[in-house]
Amino acid sequence: MAEKKRFEEKVEAFFAGKGFYIVLFLCVAVIGLSAYYLLTGNGNDVEDTVIKDSAYEDVTLPYDEDPEMAIPPETSEEPVMDETEETDAALEDAAATDETAAWTAEQEDAASARYIWPLEGEIDIPYSVTALIYNKKLGDWRTHDGVDVAAQLGTQVLAACSGQVKRVYTDDMGGTTVVIAHAGGLESIYANLAEVPTVYEGDNVITGEVIGAVGATAPGETRQNPHLCFKMTLDGQSVNPSDYLPPR
Repeated sequence: MAEKKRFEEKVEAFFAGKGFYIVLFLCVAVIGLSAYYLLTGNGNDVEDTVIKDSAYEDVTLPYDEDPEMAIPPETSEEPVMDETEETDAALEDAAATDETAAWTAEQEDAASARYIWPLEGEIDIPYSVTALIYNKKLGDWRTHDGVDVAAQLGTQVLAACSGQVKRVYTDDMGGTTVVIAHAGGLESIYANLAEVPTVYEGDNVITGEVIGAVGATAPGETRQNPHLCFKMTLDGQSVNPSDYLPPR
């Protein structure tokens, strides 16, 4: 009992002296170490969390896992055609142009068609099928189902109206001849041309297009001055070209 009392007295004396401060220092030290380890452990966790989160930012998820990546982003760039596609497109454009330029009787109204004289020059022999005309060159009287227009050899001959070349041939009397079909059953005939015209059968021509040149290929008119023999027919019947061409 006496020993217990002496121990208690020693403890009281210890805390009453420097012992109190020693114990207080140890408590503060323990609290400080605990706080240090606590903060050090949480800091590693936070750093690991940041590193892990930043790593996920660089990961590209497949389309089936990332809904935002399922639809490819829109682009304003126009598709680029390869050489084959460009060639096909060019051919289609050319075909469309040819189709527009092509002439057919259904596309043109005969009443609104524009006619011109196939060349400039004096009329040597006018059109006449109901009365005989005296031919000074041949020295006789005869009808004439066309108009002879005087011109120098090689003078360009123009299409009187748009149409399609129906025939290119050599006539026994008229020499080199070109026949062009127009709207409404009209046809224009160009005879005594140079041997090689500039058009072929089936060609589509427009008003004023060169179809040949004045020649001297008509055997029956060799004694006449160089000229173009120009005729027109309607449904196969001869008509006066002056009824369709501008006044001279």
